[in-house]
Amino acid sequence: MQDRYLRTGIFLAPFHALGENPTLAIERDMELVEHLDRLNYHEAWIGEHHSGGFEIIACPEMFIAAAAMRTRNIRLGTGVVSLPYHHPFTLASRMMQLDHMTRGRAMFGVGPGSLIYDAEKIGLKAADQRRRMAESLDCLMELMQGRTVNHKTDWFTLNEAQLQLASYSQPSMEMAVACSRSPVGAVASGKHGIGMLSIGGTSDEALLAHAKNWAIHEEAAAKAGKTPDRSKWRIVTFAHVAETREKARADMAYGLADFCRYFTDVATFPIIPPDITDPVEYLTSSGLACIGTPDDCIRHFERLWLGSNGGFGAVLLLAHNWADWEATRRSYELMARYVHPHFQRQSNALRVASYDDATAKHVTAGEESKQAVLKEIERYDQAKGKAAAGKAW
Repeated sequence: MQDRYLRTGIFLAPFHALGENPTLAIERDMELVEHLDRLNYHEAWIGEHHSGGFEIIACPEMFIAAAAMRTRNIRLGTGVVSLPYHHPFTLASRMMQLDHMTRGRAMFGVGPGSLIYDAEKIGLKAADQRRRMAESLDCLMELMQGRTVNHKTDWFTLNEAQLQLASYSQPSMEMAVACSRSPVGAVASGKHGIGMLSIGGTSDEALLAHAKNWAIHEEAAAKAGKTPDRSKWRIVTFAHVAETREKARADMAYGLADFCRYFTDVATFPIIPPDITDPVEYLTSSGLACIGTPDDCIRHFERLWLGSNGGFGAVLLLAHNWADWEATRRSYELMARYVHPHFQRQSNALRVASYDDATAKHVTAGEESKQAVLKEIERYDQAKGKAAAGKAW
């Protein structure tokens, strides 16, 4: 594991309690991305949702365009665009424009759509979502590579469709497919040789499912003549850290209850079972989250690495607003300062070795330096005394 390198980032749905000013909530999301950019996080993936009241970014491309103007280095992905909601030609055209506007910092994450209420409002059946995602992605891959596409389905038509812009990114814009328990995302990402975004938790059971899906990805890639690349595999988890475990747990009083209520009342799969009386203990003991210190977070990431059965490319924190803004900012900073170096070849081993070397030589070399200084002072005083004596004559 010495040669591992884990990029870091967030998966921003986002989640905002119903009582919060939505205008300021979206601005806070933007401030978070700016904060992460300064802290050298690598990626931020922005979601698309249209109902439910909590996840209030409807157009990740719009958010990314604005964020690109306020950041310098962080890469910005759609996390994810729900393909069955969009015509592939106009979507590909928008993403190609975004590729140019961000000078290649934008990434194109896709999926079938996670909130059934979104699909229901536009007359889309859940049974059709994954099929439509696959149909759209097949055409998108061709369009994003500048090819002309003719294709007809029961929900879109492409007639001599070709984008008017070539890709800014070379050889092409980076793409990834969301993948939960269903193998559909793994098959699609492997078939097209693009990245995989593993969502759906990091319990022991979930990690086994993620590793199984990566094996499916590899199988699909081999069948399609593609080379699987673990650096393009991202795993999403929860984390909040503070200086002490007690402080991290106390921070949860701000927003964890609202978050859990949303996943119980609205989201398809509850994060925490309704009979759980201590959600913090459940989240940490199950492996779904790290709520503790930077050292706890290091162990949490190590567990994800081992659970991946061979390594992966990036760990993404699901932005959750469990803590207030100041504690949230502090959590991301503590991780950047004390967790990330363990996974990004920024070890302080050379600094420690240099410090130890200096310490070992402190008595001898330090004394030599001190004597050298004293000798120069003595030499100066002697020279000054001779000069004064000469003037007296």
